[in-house]
Amino acid sequence: MLWDKGIGEYVEATRIVKAQFPHVECGLLGFLDVNNPAAISGAQIDAWRSEGVVQYHGATDDVRPLMAASDCVVLPSYREGTPRSLLEAAAMGIPVIATDAVGCREVVDDGVTGLLCRLKDASDLAEKMIRMLNLSLPARSEMGRCGREKMVREFDQALVVRAYLDSLRLVFADNSV
Repeated sequence: MLWDKGIGEYVEATRIVKAQFPHVECGLLGFLDVNNPAAISGAQIDAWRSEGVVQYHGATDDVRPLMAASDCVVLPSYREGTPRSLLEAAAMGIPVIATDAVGCREVVDDGVTGLLCRLKDASDLAEKMIRMLNLSLPARSEMGRCGREKMVREFDQALVVRAYLDSLRLVFADNSV
């Protein structure tokens, strides 16, 4: 759990959301107490759990059961490469909410496969979470379906490997001159 993943904003957003929707469950998943200056302590997670604002699901090598039980996956990260969590959620047909930041915005088509929120803005994140909650089940399902189609169309492993090999061919062709 890292502050740079937008966890502080997520927790603040869940406070706002739970004020209107007390039944909503918001969870965190990831490793604690890693050797990283941006790491969130176990004590902080325990404080949030005691407050009742989030559930902590621990760390796992298989996110599928937790994702499958979710209506939405949220990643308000400050910066990313291509976030695996969003790729996995979309591949499973789960709508996502992510920051309008490099890496995230390439995975999310705002309003189609999920929602994008402003960077480091808990209020905007809460607004997007509430917007997702207010969508009908068919609308959320359609968003998830569109996310799955995007993953197949743009992020399928065969496409990624082919693009990587094509790039290598270009590099080696340029160096042989």
